[in-house]
Amino acid sequence: MRISSSAGSLVAALFLLLLPGAFAESDFSAFWKNFKSAVIANDKARVVQMTKFPMSIYGSEIKTQAEFLRRYGKIFSGEANAAACFAKAEPQKDSETMYSVYCPFKKTPNDLENAPIRFVFESTKAGWKFTALDNINE
Repeated sequence: MRISSSAGSLVAALFLLLLPGAFAESDFSAFWKNFKSAVIANDKARVVQMTKFPMSIYGSEIKTQAEFLRRYGKIFSGEANAAACFAKAEPQKDSETMYSVYCPFKKTPNDLENAPIRFVFESTKAGWKFTALDNINE
């Protein structure tokens, strides 16, 4: 039996609907690859486009892209060296709609057992976005 291309597309779409977690994971994987490469390359324009506002940073909010860009250094090289961390970090799945990446302090970059700086990524209507930065020890 031969299936038409439109019927095949329908079957593929239904399959993806039945496995939303699998699609979300692969979708996050592509986002993560793009986000970490932007951070490593210090491509602030790309990073800001992948960030949801307002975003939470250590219990306060960054409401605008301009404020985010002013605080970019504190976010990505304040307590942790995000570029170095992201090069080898593996995102942790918190839920179907949230992932976290944990980084060690800049002063102890090889202490992977103590990595309290948490970068949070959430699935939004606009796709995956960077939404929060936190120190889980505080």
